[in-house]
Amino acid sequence: MELEYPEDLKYLDTHEYIRLEGEIATIGVSAFAIDQLGDLVFLELPEVGDALEVGESFGSIESVKAVEDLYPPVSGTVIERNEAMIESPELIADDPYGEGWLIKIRVENPDDDIPDALSASEYRAQVEGND
Repeated sequence: MELEYPEDLKYLDTHEYIRLEGEIATIGVSAFAIDQLGDLVFLELPEVGDALEVGESFGSIESVKAVEDLYPPVSGTVIERNEAMIESPELIADDPYGEGWLIKIRVENPDDDIPDALSASEYRAQVEGND
């Protein structure tokens, strides 16, 4: 199966993606990570209003095979979380870059570059080169 890596997103080597629109960042998990995890059974996300810092886990995603911590690519405040995905985490796999987003945050410094972020082609090379 061909996995998608939309060009308008940035990716972390921990497999989160970010879509930055002004000062609002939508964060989710890449199709590659979901494919590797397998059947998703549980999702833990922060509460609206929580402050997130780069490098600090903001939650976890659990499959029948593993539990993985989630990390924000930028610092900011949670303004929305995807309740539908918390209730039915298996749905993330259906549309990871659309309906399967996890959280939205208001970014502290939207003009800053995202440290360690990869382009779609860089991320594809990294994950598909490991097969």
